[in-house]
Amino acid sequence: MPYGAEITPDEPDPGHAGEGRRLVPRALTIAGSDSGGGAGIQADLKAFAAAGCHGTSAIVALTAQNTTGVTAVHEVPPDVVRAQLEAVFVDIGVDAAKTGMLFSARTIEAVADFLAEHPVPLVVDPVMVASSGARLLEEDAVETLVARLFPLATVITPNLIEARALVPTTSLLSRAELAERLHALGAAAVIVTGGHGEDAVDHLYDGERHVAIPVERHQSGATHGAGCTHSATLAALLARGLALEEAARGAASAASRAVAQGLAELGAGDGPVDVIGLREIS
Repeated sequence: MPYGAEITPDEPDPGHAGEGRRLVPRALTIAGSDSGGGAGIQADLKAFAAAGCHGTSAIVALTAQNTTGVTAVHEVPPDVVRAQLEAVFVDIGVDAAKTGMLFSARTIEAVADFLAEHPVPLVVDPVMVASSGARLLEEDAVETLVARLFPLATVITPNLIEARALVPTTSLLSRAELAERLHALGAAAVIVTGGHGEDAVDHLYDGERHVAIPVERHQSGATHGAGCTHSATLAALLARGLALEEAARGAASAASRAVAQGLAELGAGDGPVDVIGLREIS
């Protein structure tokens, strides 16, 4: 694994481990469950582990999903989402968090209210539509996502399609221009990821610097969960104390490798990425 557990933060264990031991970094995902295991909570937890973090989760929606599409969505009540967040923060703790599919304005409000009260490094992946085309964010929730979560985010990670949807314009903007427009909406930093478009380059903008991060592109036939893997790895590396640019480069590398190792033979549609390297294990 590229990022093992040998690096740990200096925070002492509050009592769950032996004296003198250090906490394993803790990363939290707030997103939907993918029953096919390719994206969502399932992809995030695998990416956290591959990056050397203990993963926790707050599930906001259950999806009936496989490699060919999403057939049903069941939203978790916002009070239960908040209860999950409280359970994790109170007992285990969180070094960094990420959001993925949030589905509705009421869920976004509940998550934003809680995170405003419990600030941690936060990656917001503005998941709007599944790779199969199914809508994962209600249309009336986009404005709430921008207004409530972008200002809380350490970085947002839209792909090119999501960035263009969030910054509607009649002209075809570059990733750099899109990143600047998104930063102006309240995000402290923006990574427009390079999985879509002709050139495979992640573009990072932090309000001062533009940084292009080349990404190796692979034609594996398995890209389901690549975006989730990228944002989850980014959150995990921030939890481990890496600076944003270094974490962004690590996330790009991990997502690219997960696609290269992807399990195209699983399912009839776009196969799931593999951030762990399951073939090497088996």
